[in-house]
Amino acid sequence: MQPNFSVSPAALKFMRRMVRFSETPAGGFRLTVAPGGCSGYSAEFSVEATPRDGDAEQSVEGLRMFLPAESRLLLDGVTIDHVDTPLQSGFTFANTKGGACGCSSSGDAVTPPAEASVSLSSIKRM
Repeated sequence: MQPNFSVSPAALKFMRRMVRFSETPAGGFRLTVAPGGCSGYSAEFSVEATPRDGDAEQSVEGLRMFLPAESRLLLDGVTIDHVDTPLQSGFTFANTKGGACGCSSSGDAVTPPAEASVSLSSIKRM
């Protein structure tokens, strides 16, 4: 099953830059998403030459994305965005299907920026 998700131009730009400046520019962007926090996700990413066992490869506007099984389930119906401001930087996930956080009355279906980690070994040294 291919997840039905979208990637904002800002997130796509970030992902492409990560791949382009990595040690494997012909590789793909591996995104691992897990539940984390109040209605949010935590995300880890790396640039990989090929998908890992169990990953599905999906092309998003020419970008190769490698997604583990749990991530594919969580991303269904989600818009992935990337914010980079003086106050916050990271991926955000807006669930077009979902309701609001159970512990808040804000009614906002947009999650705060996800915690992210990057494998420094996948980035080229200048």
